Amino acid sequence: MMNTRRNLPATGGFTLIEVLVTMVIIAIGIMGLAGLQMSSLNSQLESYQRAQALLLVEDMSNRLRANAAEARAGSYPEGSAYGLGPDVDCTTLTVTAQRDLCEWNDAVAGVSVVEGGNNLGSAMGARGCIENIAGTADGETIIRLTLAWQGMSPTVSPLSNCGLNAFGDNDSFRRTVTLDTVLANMAI
Repeated sequence: MMNTRRNLPATGGFTLIEVLVTMVIIAIGIMGLAGLQMSSLNSQLESYQRAQALLLVEDMSNRLRANAAEARAGSYPEGSAYGLGPDVDCTTLTVTAQRDLCEWNDAVAGVSVVEGGNNLGSAMGARGCIENIAGTADGETIIRLTLAWQGMSPTVSPLSNCGLNAFGDNDSFRRTVTLDTVLANMAI
């Protein structure tokens, strides 16, 4: 019998180097997915905080419109410490403007949701600001409401002064939302 040898391809398993290269490629892919997940969570938190801030300034704007006579008379003083003040029982206040400011202060501070002694019901480190803008020739009163809070990543500093230098040395973590409330002169 003749011994014929055919050239057959080597039919071994995977080599150790092939397995290691595959594991490195999979590890890089998983790290990329983890980074994408973290970025997504940061964006989601930023969106949530912006929505909270918009709700808070809209709430105060509605309070101003509901009590327009006192707002025009200056009963809602300018300030930038809303959300930082002491806890006060707002139900004991009889003047509507004082009660509105007290309740807005509590809402900005996030006292509605408390966990482990921390207020969680608002944007992170929120501070509310009220600014009386010069009225118009038609007798309208303009009150600017701004809410500042701490963002999750650095970005361009906002133009508003509300919360200035409260969220980092270079102010790049500060976010703001502003709403101008116009109170029409109904005596025309």
